[in-house]
Amino acid sequence: MPMQKPLPVQMLDLINGYWVSKMLHVVAELDVASILAEGPCTVAELAASMDVQAERLVRVLRALASVGGFQEDESGRFSNTPLSETLCAEREDSMRAFARMMPSSCNWHAWDGLMAGVRQSVVPFEVQKGSTHFQYLEQHPDEEAVFAAAMASVSGAENPAVANALDSTGIRTLVDVGGSGGHLLSAVLHQHAQVNGVLFDQLQVVEAARLAPFLTAPALAGRVAFEGGDFFKAVPEGADAYLMKYILHDWNDDQCVQILTRCREVMAESGQVIVVDNVIEAGNEPSWGKLLDVNMLVLTGGRERTAEAFAALFARAGLKLDRIVPTECPLSLIIAKAAS
Repeated sequence: MPMQKPLPVQMLDLINGYWVSKMLHVVAELDVASILAEGPCTVAELAASMDVQAERLVRVLRALASVGGFQEDESGRFSNTPLSETLCAEREDSMRAFARMMPSSCNWHAWDGLMAGVRQSVVPFEVQKGSTHFQYLEQHPDEEAVFAAAMASVSGAENPAVANALDSTGIRTLVDVGGSGGHLLSAVLHQHAQVNGVLFDQLQVVEAARLAPFLTAPALAGRVAFEGGDFFKAVPEGADAYLMKYILHDWNDDQCVQILTRCREVMAESGQVIVVDNVIEAGNEPSWGKLLDVNMLVLTGGRERTAEAFAALFARAGLKLDRIVPTECPLSLIIAKAAS
């Protein structure tokens, strides 16, 4: 049985965690894993196809090999491990885009403001960049494209789990509020053949989604509508369900109530709102949601929420919490109906 590391060494690993994040960012940008998917390479061979210094790249790969990303053999050739294979660009469940986005300068510098975000009622990203996170992305299309790809990347395992957990009984029309490129809506419509969908997001996002592959499959012909708009002002009317994944966690409570109220105002009489987010629970078990919660504090001023916090938001919007449905991924379906 492996000997447990002394506590100071365990703490050292936590303190130095950002080293690994930044190295993963570099190899994701260089797409090293995709090259190694063709077979083992020396660093000289890798460097020949990249604008990098072989002597320095080997140091990065050697360090990542020590934590399970990549593997070096006795002849100095590097190959993928099952873990590093998740960075291959062509994999359906590729995490490459997420590794390119999350430790990028756009997000990285915002985390420098975490102390200010803890001490004051400010959003660190806005202090660092002078605009909101979403305004910044709109002004930097290249980074917005990486962000969109990253969201699709992390959703690869989540969306089938969400679609499987959804009870579509009584749902004829479902609006995906803030549905981005349509990844989740596509999974839902493929899983639930009787449901028609509306992709609703900012106009430029919806126009890009029209050209993306997710909602243009022959099996979905005639079942998808596209609408652009601002969900703080209005959402498409008369649907049986309003789905929003990773939307409420972007915003503060008052803003969330605005979004939920717009849905409550126009949903069908027996309609429902289906929020897909983390539900924060008591206890000290490892939690992706609790870590993501701090990322939202830094980037958008939003948050992950407890079941009680969701119930309070719903009540303010004329809704009531109906049930929470766990999925096979860390996310849950938090379902609300009209308050009586």
